Amino acid sequence: MAVATRAHFRAPPAVPVGATAMELPTPESGAERLLVDMLRQVVMLRAPESAAALDGGQLGDDSSSDSIARSLQTVGLLSQILPIAELHDAMAARQRVERERGFESLAGTFSKVIAEWKQLGVPADTVRELLRTFRVVPTITAHPTEAKRVTVLEKLRGIYTLLVRLDSPLVTHRERAMLAEDLRTELDLLWMTGELKLEKPTVAQEVAWALHFFDTTLFGLVWQLHDSLALALAEQYPGEHFDLPSFIEFGSWVGGDRDGNPNVTNEVTRAALQEYRAKSLHRYQRRVAEMSRALSISERSSNFSPAFKTALERALEASNDGERLAARNPGELCRQWLSVVQRRLAATVSESQRKRGGEGLTSPPYATADDLIADLKTLEKALIEADCAGIARATVVPVRREVEAFRFSSVRLDLRQGSGLYNAAVDELRKARGGEEGAQWLRDALTRPRRESDPGVTSPAATETAGMFTLVRELRASIDRKAFGSVIISNTQSAADVLNVYLLAKEGGLFHDAAGVESCTIPVVPLFETIEDLRRAPAIMRELFAVPVVKRSVRAQGGVQEVMIGYSDSNKDGGFLTSNWELYQAQKKLTRAAAESGVELSFFHGRGGSVSRGGAPTHRAIAAQPPGTIRGRMRTTEQGEVVSFKFGYPDAALYQLELLASSVLEYSLPSDEVVPVPGLEEAMEALSGAAFAAYRGLIQHPGLIEYYTAATPLEELQLLNIGSRPARRGGTRSLADLRAIPWVFAWTQNRHLVPGWYGVGSALRAFLSVRGARGEAMLRRMFAETPIFRLIIDEVEKTLAQVDLSLVRAYASLVPNELARAGVLSLIETEYDRTVKAVLYLTGESALAERFPQFKRRMARRLGMLERAHYEQIELLRRVRGKASADAQRDDDLAALLLSINCIAAGFGTTG
Repeated sequence: MAVATRAHFRAPPAVPVGATAMELPTPESGAERLLVDMLRQVVMLRAPESAAALDGGQLGDDSSSDSIARSLQTVGLLSQILPIAELHDAMAARQRVERERGFESLAGTFSKVIAEWKQLGVPADTVRELLRTFRVVPTITAHPTEAKRVTVLEKLRGIYTLLVRLDSPLVTHRERAMLAEDLRTELDLLWMTGELKLEKPTVAQEVAWALHFFDTTLFGLVWQLHDSLALALAEQYPGEHFDLPSFIEFGSWVGGDRDGNPNVTNEVTRAALQEYRAKSLHRYQRRVAEMSRALSISERSSNFSPAFKTALERALEASNDGERLAARNPGELCRQWLSVVQRRLAATVSESQRKRGGEGLTSPPYATADDLIADLKTLEKALIEADCAGIARATVVPVRREVEAFRFSSVRLDLRQGSGLYNAAVDELRKARGGEEGAQWLRDALTRPRRESDPGVTSPAATETAGMFTLVRELRASIDRKAFGSVIISNTQSAADVLNVYLLAKEGGLFHDAAGVESCTIPVVPLFETIEDLRRAPAIMRELFAVPVVKRSVRAQGGVQEVMIGYSDSNKDGGFLTSNWELYQAQKKLTRAAAESGVELSFFHGRGGSVSRGGAPTHRAIAAQPPGTIRGRMRTTEQGEVVSFKFGYPDAALYQLELLASSVLEYSLPSDEVVPVPGLEEAMEALSGAAFAAYRGLIQHPGLIEYYTAATPLEELQLLNIGSRPARRGGTRSLADLRAIPWVFAWTQNRHLVPGWYGVGSALRAFLSVRGARGEAMLRRMFAETPIFRLIIDEVEKTLAQVDLSLVRAYASLVPNELARAGVLSLIETEYDRTVKAVLYLTGESALAERFPQFKRRMARRLGMLERAHYEQIELLRRVRGKASADAQRDDDLAALLLSINCIAAGFGTTG
């Protein structure tokens, strides 16, 4: 067995003698070499016939589905451990830069942002004003895009932890050998762990998946994030005082997203929130116990204020066994105080005791998270006044920051539903009350006092929809006042879609009446998804802001209206270039419309992991937003593999959170230097129009649906059991009904990647053919000076580098209709050639991705490794589709096919 030595972290070995043309690129880092070496040992032990797959060779020693499955498992496992090595190397590189140049030189940190502000002469008062509204909310969604089981995620994290431990210069040779053996064992266990989910997950299991990341990383990182900003401010603005808000919270859709998912009901949402609550309370119990063990401060060695002693006496008196608690820790006032906190937390955890009104409890439970925060602040203040400020910062502040961020619900759970169901419930309500159809009845209903005698809805669907708002009122009181984030309206197409939700909120008891003036107590957030919806959005919001109850509600909720914009569906609807431009324009116009109405706007970005669903490098994506639209606030969705990649490992999670938060802060500073390229808007409109026409030409091709269904594993994806939500919103088999996630997933599996580039070549060619040299100069200037255009071209180029026309043609051979196959394939091949030439002409490169050497190296290894997996998938698709459903061999082939889907998804790092 190979032992991990320092040689693994030096130069790569020479290319082996006899290397074939299919040999994969030599591993670049010691961590990668070590993992590949050890995986090879495991494979030689468990399935030696599949070892060739590690070097890009034949998958299996015969054509049997069992042999192919083992080889696919090998490639899939390699695809999962390579990102671990890359992450390890990236984190190690950041540490080297910090040691050599200082933390403020690291991109994506508060230290760098604040240092640059100081150099620019930004006054402390300006910084304080920006911090006042600073708020970042990553939101974990319920989208079924994580193909890996939680068990697999845990083993991958264990492998990463062992790599980090092997880095330590203090590790002896003997310890290194033991760690290497542990690493090989983890890889062996990972090999023998089933990758496929045997059953479709329930919503409860998806909640457990989401909470996995809170347990392993997120709970413990919030205070570090605040500490990083506080330290940067102290270093650059010495002597200045900044009130640092609790600027990060976490949202979730898991358990609350019922848009097209019949498995999410009110009772499921109730159970989900109870799980979220239990997780946070158990976390606080552990943290307070740790704090109590640490704060062994004797009264004789400290000088606690009379006010704290009085507060402690009252707290002990309120507890049924206060004397015993004091006697257990005589003279240790902090421990006495925390003993009371522990008792109250224990009482809060016990739901059955809460329902009995607290009978038999030794201490009263916490009614709200605010009460626990107040107790922690009391202890923090007492330590500061006793000249123990450093101890308070090290022990109490981290726990307080956690409670401020996660409260008693871990997340702010959003409730999302399609506008059609909200509208149907209100329509039933109107008919029950004898109202006439039209906008006037709705506006009158919003202004009339609510009467208990008014008839309600009776149908099961409308009762469920209306009950959602009653549930909010109930659980806010019993779980946490911030347990819910907002009500999100998918497919918002009119102001009435939003006003209907306001009326349902009123009927559910979510309106606050202040001297006869009502306002809604839960934020109502429209989601604009398609190209047409994005274009209509400014007019819709203007109409809404003219409705008094909407304006009052926004003001009562802090003066900020949130609007969600969808990257996935707008891309599916209009193509990559048009989607990005329409999203950009919508944000500008929405911000202007809100300002004209005296309202501030905040955007919720519904991004996915892949480029075609809005995925892009965080800092660059934020930099490419329209100037003046961030203003210190941002919500983003985090989906599927993006969650495990960003939040699966503590140091990577801290980096990702600080990158997001510091980028939002950086681009919230007003700047007079942003001068748009003259003619930019007109040029982008021309490009967008041409790209849209080309993309819609493909989407509306009469053979597209047949081609897409046959040339991708679309139907087989639904057997992968990676989420509780159906792949289609309704029961039809149209493209309009298909969700954006499987749309992208399937195009990625067959290496077309159409949603990430199609139409861009036509747009660039048309622009140049019409405008000639003047157009070329314009494009080059836009490429150099315009962040949004540069981001589009960069991401298109990286996507094109992943397309393989040989594989495209091989997958196309699965289409039985020759007319459909030839027609669609010709469009794709022609547009691909056109787009590659146009992008290279614009960038001045001789080959794709020359500007991204790290990306090119990483993808070269992955794509070479996946090539055989693609060809095996094509053959398996033929076998599965050509056999009767009762055929036993078909079951084996289907299992191998699903492994191929998993394998390719792992190689690309995304299911869509």
